[in-house]
Amino acid sequence: MMRGNYLNRGGGAAARFGNGGQKPVKFWPTITRLFSYMNRDKWGVIFSLFIAAVSVILSVQAPKILGNATTVIAAGVTSKTGIDYSRVGSILITVGIIYSVSFVFGILQQQIMTRISQRTVYRLRKQFKNKMAKLPISYYDTHSNGDVMSRMINDMDNISSTLNQTLIQVVTSALQFIGVCYFMLTISWVLALVAFITVPLALILVRVIAPMSQRFFSTQQRNLGLLNNQIEENYTAHTVIKTFNHQKTSLEDFNKRNVAFFNAAWKAQFVSTLIFPTMRFLNNFDYLAMAVIGGIRVVSGQVNIGDVQAMLQYTNQFSQPITNMSNLINTIQATVASAERVFAVLDESEMQKPNAKTAIKTDSIIRFEDVAFSYSENQPLMTDVSIDVAVGQMVAIVGPTGAGKTTLINLLERFYETTGGTIRLYGQDTKALSQEELRSNFAMVLQETWLFSGTVRDNLRYGNLEATDEEIYKAAKMAHADEFIKTLPKGYDTTLNEGASNISQGQRQLLTIARAFLVNPEILILDEATSSVDTRTERMIQDAMARLLHGRTSFVVAHRLSTIRDADQILVMNHGNIVEIGTHHSLLNSGGMYADLYNSQFAH
Repeated sequence: MMRGNYLNRGGGAAARFGNGGQKPVKFWPTITRLFSYMNRDKWGVIFSLFIAAVSVILSVQAPKILGNATTVIAAGVTSKTGIDYSRVGSILITVGIIYSVSFVFGILQQQIMTRISQRTVYRLRKQFKNKMAKLPISYYDTHSNGDVMSRMINDMDNISSTLNQTLIQVVTSALQFIGVCYFMLTISWVLALVAFITVPLALILVRVIAPMSQRFFSTQQRNLGLLNNQIEENYTAHTVIKTFNHQKTSLEDFNKRNVAFFNAAWKAQFVSTLIFPTMRFLNNFDYLAMAVIGGIRVVSGQVNIGDVQAMLQYTNQFSQPITNMSNLINTIQATVASAERVFAVLDESEMQKPNAKTAIKTDSIIRFEDVAFSYSENQPLMTDVSIDVAVGQMVAIVGPTGAGKTTLINLLERFYETTGGTIRLYGQDTKALSQEELRSNFAMVLQETWLFSGTVRDNLRYGNLEATDEEIYKAAKMAHADEFIKTLPKGYDTTLNEGASNISQGQRQLLTIARAFLVNPEILILDEATSSVDTRTERMIQDAMARLLHGRTSFVVAHRLSTIRDADQILVMNHGNIVEIGTHHSLLNSGGMYADLYNSQFAH
């Protein structure tokens, strides 16, 4: 999501969802769509396929040529003239050249396909990341972070491996199978039929095992996403887990997820690996039959011993492409399941540019006109919210938990779109602006700080990437952050770890205020952030906020009503709507909900 100057980000509880574990419902369309990402490199793919085919054709010819050497040696042993070593040598040199060229071509095509597959997945991953920035907030409300990360990392890795290996292996296995069949038939159709007996058995085996494997691989990927989500959640909230002594419960939940993933994974891997030993058994049976029948035909003089040697080699090669294709089917099934999970995100509805109303002339910087909103169609939250905010005014928003305070702010910055009414900025419908244009007018400092892993300097500059070092120092001093920053090991170049846990809560808050100073926004959104700090730090934060608010239009979500006595407007919200509006004194005198809230905070 493009957050603009969303300087502090509060995390909501994400719902836990999986992909259901069903088998792919659009197998061939998904395959076609996946390979369409390789269109830019199609000539490289074609060239790679060509040299792979040449490599296979050369290697398939080698056993027959090598069998001629055995025949020459056998004939020399039984004849008076002896072994023709020059002919044997030339045959061996020819076979050596064939294998060398096949090896070089195999390395070359692998290098080409590795580059192409990585570029393809790079484009797919980039598209996925861009898509995530265009999805509405509602998508993140209904999809867990762990599952999204699993699609971005694990499923992408599956796709990368398949594009790198599978396409070439499908072609080479098919060519190898056809080539082996052809040369076996040219040597002896009778012995070839002995090898062909196992083909129907192999096809039946693949037909039975492949769908089962596909189902288990899909379930494996779903459980992996759920496991990733739990791990991410547990490590993020490890302090809360320890505070409430829920380590045991957390570990039990993890073990349940881990067992579910284990059961799905071993079933998928076990079923997929059944094909290989079964195919080896069929191949060994084939090899035994070929040796016995071939030996009998050599003794009877019907075939040469070199031809039997070649047939034995071809028997080994004959089962290899079938085994490869069987394993590839499992790989492809797993990859299609992964691709469908990725494409499901890419096919999600993006935030649409809504129809905007005509701009009007107004003295207000912000105006809400009969705004309505609902998270779901059958449960309206806001029904009729109308307010006018003049330039430089301080607007306080108060109310009980769940009253709609955060929703009002989200609508203001268009994290959600209104279902009715209009929100205007300088008289212009905010829907007529791009989200980047709209949010460039705002900065937010929330109670829950957000800092990333990096230096203090980089975290401050996040609000204004063009800010100079002097501007950073000035903003830090105005926010009362410069003093503690200089006490850090490397000052402004001190690296903050994940979550900035190597500095205190109050220090983190001062940094976010300094970052807001650098943005220098027209409109400031504040969520009181002093509830978890000591008295001295609270005064410093309040003083810094007062400096930040001076001369700016501001929306303040207030928890301590004593801090918003001087607000130009106080909006009292309940059940999504504004139930009272006025100044501190007028609302107290009216004796309504605000008076009850205020008096409850100062009751003896």
